[in-house]
Amino acid sequence: MSTSIIESVEINNTKLFFSISKNQENKPIILYLHGGPGDSCIPLTKKFNSPLEKSFVFVNLEQRGSGLSYYKFSKNEKLTTLSILEDIHQFVIYLLNRLKQDKLILMGHSWGTFLGLLFIQIYPELISQYIGIGQVVNMSKNIKYQKAFLNQQAKSATDIKNLETDENTMNACLFLTKQVVANGGSLYRSKNYKKLIIPFIFSKDYSLKDLVHRLQGSKQSFNLFWNELSEVNFEKDLDFKVPIIFCEGRHDHHVSSELVAKYAMNIKSPNKIIWFEQSAHFPQWEEPNKFNKEIKSALKHHVD
Repeated sequence: MSTSIIESVEINNTKLFFSISKNQENKPIILYLHGGPGDSCIPLTKKFNSPLEKSFVFVNLEQRGSGLSYYKFSKNEKLTTLSILEDIHQFVIYLLNRLKQDKLILMGHSWGTFLGLLFIQIYPELISQYIGIGQVVNMSKNIKYQKAFLNQQAKSATDIKNLETDENTMNACLFLTKQVVANGGSLYRSKNYKKLIIPFIFSKDYSLKDLVHRLQGSKQSFNLFWNELSEVNFEKDLDFKVPIIFCEGRHDHHVSSELVAKYAMNIKSPNKIIWFEQSAHFPQWEEPNKFNKEIKSALKHHVD
């Protein structure tokens, strides 16, 4: 059972909420960046990843405008991905100063891996290890991989024809992703996200109002940041000053793990892939026992 508590801090004129392990003495810090954009997930990490709290100060930041950190974006703010990165930068400095440490471990999932890889390129001196779960590599290519998967699942010529959508629109990409979910390529052997919704409903950290805010935050963040995310291509970024671990579900067709494997082979700096054979896009919650064990093992030198 998780012993983490909910706190907030003022960062860049915005109140950001986060969960943090109650016991914070002499442990390396893991900062978790959620997916989306806007898919805050404190109830999920508390339910599935609490064993990590025994060895680490596990922190899950609910990003600006998301979940407990929700507020309605204003057009006057002119927010971009760099705005979120600067929030994370200031939050990292806050954590390191508070806990009297020099570096922390950065863990990102999906959209969080887009932020994560950018962060370690800009601020490598603050990060001792990067862990990407469902790593984003090249979103344009990812659409092609999604279509290839769905073509394999198609039962008729009509199904295949329905996949011929305009790749450059947000609605078309959302349509493809929904089809991937319905065909078990997002949550392995499942056609919906029920498993990932239930923990929110029973969470003591989220009121009914917070649940509504989470939906509103997810929608506004996705609408605002989608264009930047859709243009992501890390394929030429091959030399990092931070060691990298990729945690990939073998059946991830939401954000293709096959694409990640090809990318990892070209990275010049230290990196490894940990495969999860019974997972798709959410190995940290589909195979939590294996995930928590693998992370503890991979980061053993940080604890010792």
